[in-house]
Amino acid sequence: MNAETISAFRLAKRDPADLTAELPLGEEHALQSASDAFHALADTMPQLVWSTLPDGSHDYYNARWYEFTGVSVGSTDGEGWAGMFHEEDQPKAWAKWNHSLETGEPYEVEYRLRHHTGEYRWMLGRAYPIIGTDGIIQRWIGTCTDIEDQKRAALENEILSQELSHRIKNIFAIISSLISLTARARDAFGEHASELLGRIKALGRAHEIVRPHSEKSRPSLGVVTLSDLLETIFEAYPAFSEGRISVLGGDTVIGSKSATPVALIFHELATNAMKYGALSTSAGKVRLELVEVEDEIRLEWKETSGKGGTLEEPLSGFGTRLIDLAISQQLGGSYERRWTEHGLEISMVFNRNRLIENA
Repeated sequence: MNAETISAFRLAKRDPADLTAELPLGEEHALQSASDAFHALADTMPQLVWSTLPDGSHDYYNARWYEFTGVSVGSTDGEGWAGMFHEEDQPKAWAKWNHSLETGEPYEVEYRLRHHTGEYRWMLGRAYPIIGTDGIIQRWIGTCTDIEDQKRAALENEILSQELSHRIKNIFAIISSLISLTARARDAFGEHASELLGRIKALGRAHEIVRPHSEKSRPSLGVVTLSDLLETIFEAYPAFSEGRISVLGGDTVIGSKSATPVALIFHELATNAMKYGALSTSAGKVRLELVEVEDEIRLEWKETSGKGGTLEEPLSGFGTRLIDLAISQQLGGSYERRWTEHGLEISMVFNRNRLIENA
């Protein structure tokens, strides 16, 4: 085995999907001069391994490809491979492959490949170019990795998650009905029932935005940010639609685990502002600013009454204890509370990782 062949053999020992290297120029490609070694290596891999010419024309498949597809040797050379993919996946696969051929960028796509039994299985297709010393692509080396089991597991988990979320939503509805029935039966419970119902509904809205029970109810933006959650909570207050509650910043993604305490915190603050603070006046406003400082998220809640005189600070009650519990214990944050003549001001600090944590 000459030096050029040894060099190519060492190159071939790497994962073919990660094979991006500069090879010596010559009448024969270095990888071709070590074809026996490369083919033997490729045939031992669990993936389906293939290679193409610079124009994307397939000229090699390993033994796994033929075992999986059941096609005759050479029948999928050139562009004959295209018919092996599910027709629904072909446009996307072709678009990405053509883009890679035009730009030299690595190729990666998920598609369904026809098994020799006739069924289709999900594959993760990857390919990297082999580039010569002149900077020109000399061929592409790629793999197809069977991800059918992972896809099925992910789908089963999604179905289970949606079913669980649906049941939790039903539980919220049942609890709300029980509270309402109790309030109608006992007049003395009425005021407390109203406050409790507000908290339950806030939790329900938070749950729905971070853990939707169906694709139809899933937020169209794909991910949920802190400002998305806050706006969902504030939508229940007329002051929000009137433009008297503003949320600035807040592009930080929020996790399902922190959504519940965050919803409780700002439901209590908004309710308190409606009863005692700035929103108890027609000209009052609330400004909530979210600032990211390194690994911390700072939230500044500031009320302005829009009128002269001093608003009366409410006595510390269950709502205050609930806010303290949510900030300090559930979210591991800290806060400073100030009561001014225009209403409440509160500065909160949270660790970013704590906010994005999922249950």
